[in-house]
This record gives sequence, structure tokens and C-alpha cells, in this order.
Amino acid sequence: MTELKHPAQDLPQSLTNFRVEVDAERERADIVLSNGQFNIITMPQREQLRLVFEALDADERVRVIVLRAEGEHFSSGGDIKGFLEASPEHVSKLAWNIAAPARCSKPVIAANRGFCFGVGFEVSLACDFRIVTETTRYALPEQKLGQIPGSGGSARLQKMVGITRTKDIVMRSRRIPGQQAYDWGVATECVPDAELEAATDRLVDELRAFSPLAQRTAKKLLNDTEDSPLSIAIELEGHCYSRLRSSNDFREGVEAFHGKRAPKFDGS
Repeated sequence: MTELKHPAQDLPQSLTNFRVEVDAERERADIVLSNGQFNIITMPQREQLRLVFEALDADERVRVIVLRAEGEHFSSGGDIKGFLEASPEHVSKLAWNIAAPARCSKPVIAANRGFCFGVGFEVSLACDFRIVTETTRYALPEQKLGQIPGSGGSARLQKMVGITRTKDIVMRSRRIPGQQAYDWGVATECVPDAELEAATDRLVDELRAFSPLAQRTAKKLLNDTEDSPLSIAIELEGHCYSRLRSSNDFREGVEAFHGKRAPKFDGS
């Protein structure tokens, strides 16, 4: 097991139903769900996932994070019994924990195959990229339990596909196939099931080739301006662009372009 350090606790002693793999040579970290056939995500696991994302965000060995799962299903959702046992204070933190991939400054890829329901879908929606296959089924089935999504699922989905499609998915507990998710703009890429790992590898290597400073800036800018008026978004974009102009990475990118060579970015 990869050793991760976090100011809150010693993570390797407490990871439940998932593991972390860090490949320093490829500047990649994988968070791998491993809780049986359906990879149910438990209440304690949500808090631990947040802590791991924060630890990996601070890990200088890591440029890109991949969230994936063992087996044929990404996750069928949360531990239903856990909702009844959890305190109101604990439940109030659900959305904050599941939003950890969005807050992480580094690119996060969700590799989704098979069932991707409930919190499994919600944590994937909080990632930057979602790669799906023809076996993928996205769903927010909480209506069948007399509930609604509680970790940001309906809110994030509505931003992506609009209120009509979101009502269709949430209020009818509909399952959306991978290809349809791609057609609707929920998924970044749809590939044959046997090619999910290869497609994920390609995207990791593609993202690693860019300036980490420019990537962090782009992610934060896009997240921060999602709800902004166009004029404000353009203003903030200009400020970010101006700051990056003085970076070593920008100078390196310009010199590499004119020198007809591949840039070597160092994130400064």
C-alpha cells in the first residue's frame, strides 16, 4: 500500500474498501474502489476519500489522479443502511466530501464501467473527465428510496445537461447508457469496454505533457466562473492569463514553440 501523509491522520491505517496506488515515474495516482462486486461506498469511506484527495493534491510526485474500480461495476452507490444510522451532522458533510475531486487542483479522471449509481455517479460528476464504455450505466436512483440525491448529483448534472434532462434522470430514476452520456456531454469519451484502461492511460499521458501551473489555473478558473456572468468570467480569465505570462512555464512554452521542440514544463 502506498504511504500517504495528511495532517489530519495517518491514512494507510484507515483506508476502507479502497486503495491508493502512486506511480511516481508516470506522475500518476490511482484511487481504486475495491468493495466486492458492486463497490458500495460506505459512510466512513466518503470522509477517507476526501482526505486522500487532499493528500494527493499536496503530493509532489503526482500530476494526474485517476478514480477507478475493481471488477465490472464502478459503484452501485452508497451504503443504504448507513444513511439511517448517520447523524445529521455527518450527513450534512456528504456533499463536501464528494466534491473533493473538484476542489483538488490537479486533473482528476473517472474511469467508469458498469453500474455508476448514486454517490458513484456523484463523485464521478465531481471529477474533471469521465471516460465511459458501452457497459456504463449512470443513474441517480434515490427517488426509489423516497429520497433525492444528497451529494451534489442533481445540481452538477443540471449544469451539464439542463433542467429537462436532469428531471428525466432524477425524477424517474432513469439509467443513462455510456453512449448517451457522451452524446449529452456528461462523459468526455466513450470507448469499448476492453479499451477503458488504455483510454485512461492515454489521457493521463496527454495531461502530464502540459504545464502543471497552467492546468491548475485553467481548472480553478473554469470551476470559479461556472456560475459567473460572461463579463465577470472574461475579466477573471484576463487576470489569470496576465499572471501566467510571467511564469517560467509560459516562457518555456514560447521558446519550445519557436525552437520546434517539445516543452519541458516544471510548474513554475
